[in-house]
Amino acid sequence: MKPVYSIVIPVFNEIEVLDTLYSRMTTMLEKLNEPWEIILIDDGSSDGSSETMRNLSERDPRIRVIFFSRNFGHQIAVTAGMDHALGDAIVVIDADLQDPPEVIPELIEKWREGYEVVFAVRQEREGETWFKKTTASLFYRLIYKITDVKIPLDTGDFRLYDRKVVDVMKKMREKHRFLRGMSSWVGYRQIGVPYNRAKRFAGSTKYPFKKMIKLAWNAITGFSYVPLQLAMVLGFIVALLSIVMIPIVIIVRLSSGNELLGQATTLISTLFLGGVQLICLGILGEYVGRIYDEVKDRPLYVAADITKSVYDPDSGNPRNFDQSSKGEKEVENGEN
Repeated sequence: MKPVYSIVIPVFNEIEVLDTLYSRMTTMLEKLNEPWEIILIDDGSSDGSSETMRNLSERDPRIRVIFFSRNFGHQIAVTAGMDHALGDAIVVIDADLQDPPEVIPELIEKWREGYEVVFAVRQEREGETWFKKTTASLFYRLIYKITDVKIPLDTGDFRLYDRKVVDVMKKMREKHRFLRGMSSWVGYRQIGVPYNRAKRFAGSTKYPFKKMIKLAWNAITGFSYVPLQLAMVLGFIVALLSIVMIPIVIIVRLSSGNELLGQATTLISTLFLGGVQLICLGILGEYVGRIYDEVKDRPLYVAADITKSVYDPDSGNPRNFDQSSKGEKEVENGEN
């Protein structure tokens, strides 16, 4: 027996949320009347979340927990969950309950209609500041304009993937990951489902402004050459300005009869040109750095431990779990 649905949930210091998350998620999944599994990825938590997740796994064998050896980041944690997911449909959702688990049946309905990627589109964003909403809106529209693939506006990582899509994405092992762009790049039939994003249930955001900037930069450099092209355009503009200034300086000197004295003009020009060169080198360095990371070919993550589940194919005596009993009854193989 294998699950039809795999729910992938990255977790980093979410001890205040986990019990409610489990309750709401399992209540929703039981109504589907089909086998399911939940994969929790402990991304180096230090607040007791690890122990809570291990207890949940021991209580319900349909839950598998992947414990990272350290914090590897949200996108890597989601990747690990997708690597270990066994379901025909894989749903990625954050642990903070801003993305309501109750929306998942709507994603599944579209999947049943034949769509291979179903992404949740944010209509309302409760509990977020004006600054967060504005910068997020600008980010999505900037990415949409300059990247090589068309990433849907106002979408996050909350989405459903068909098994064939996940199998393709598992082959894409780039180190600086932007899964929303990767899922758009693979193609297949895709559709959005609108929903209202709730405010965080408890705790604080794990995506502060610094991490958002890093994610945006990964998205731009991973799916666009625009920064390199802008560097080239900037070089042409500076060269053109220099060509235009040469006759202007000659005309000024001939008409005034005086030399342009002082070093201020020369110093400013030198600093400006030096600044342009450093910006261009910095942009080029970012792309070279990405190449360097890929060449090292280190693993994306290190899993210190992975709990067993009812669906574990490596188990010597895999257990069959009676889904109709809502997690309270476990039966042996072959037992009626």
